Amino acid sequence: MNYLRHVGKYFIMLRQVFRKPQKWSVFREMLFREIEDLGLKSLGIIAFISFFVGGVVAIQTALNVDSPFIPKYLIGFATMRSMILEFAPTFMSVILAGKVGSYISSSIGTMRVTEQIDALEVMGINSLNYLVLPKIIATVFFYPLLISLAMFLGIFGGYVAGTLTDLFYSEDYIYGVRLDFDSYYIKYALIKTVVFAFVIATIPAYHGYYVKGGSLEVGRASTQAVVWTSVVIILLNYFLTQMLLG
Repeated sequence: MNYLRHVGKYFIMLRQVFRKPQKWSVFREMLFREIEDLGLKSLGIIAFISFFVGGVVAIQTALNVDSPFIPKYLIGFATMRSMILEFAPTFMSVILAGKVGSYISSSIGTMRVTEQIDALEVMGINSLNYLVLPKIIATVFFYPLLISLAMFLGIFGGYVAGTLTDLFYSEDYIYGVRLDFDSYYIKYALIKTVVFAFVIATIPAYHGYYVKGGSLEVGRASTQAVVWTSVVIILLNYFLTQMLLG
């Protein structure tokens, strides 16, 4: 029953979030700030991890298909499919849940315990709309760009790994990447990314907004936010895969 109460409270929060902003100039300023904090500042870690994950996937695939009867172009094919279908949209979203989710929860939670949110409401401002809606829009529209970059860098990382280790020829790798390419897989990955971005923005905001107590409780709320965001992403990944690829 406690879980159901939280689910109901979460959806009631969303109803307050999706209201018309009271002042568009302030909303635009908040939106650009959130794009920088939640999107641009995550660019480095996403690029670094995706590049090396792609290289590891290519190397492991090359070591496991070390047989004269298995064509080497399967290494590029497997790396491309792995990065586009799972590693880029799901694995990177879980990483963003840890980095961005803890930031959202702790920042809103700090505003709650220092009574800044109470001050906004006293001034007649819809605090949920003011604080959460810019985060949702920033993540939903910017994270597909991040994940698209992660796909490219992951595949490129596999190419560089093959060039440096001489485990496979670059021509075979490129042929495998191009083999049986379906643009629907890109759409599938971006649809998942949009759903995961919405979860990354809203679940940590919920934990931060309704925190009670002091700094210790804010820390606990941040931990819970990251855990629950990751759990929901994994569950949604299962259902979205069934619906979109089944």
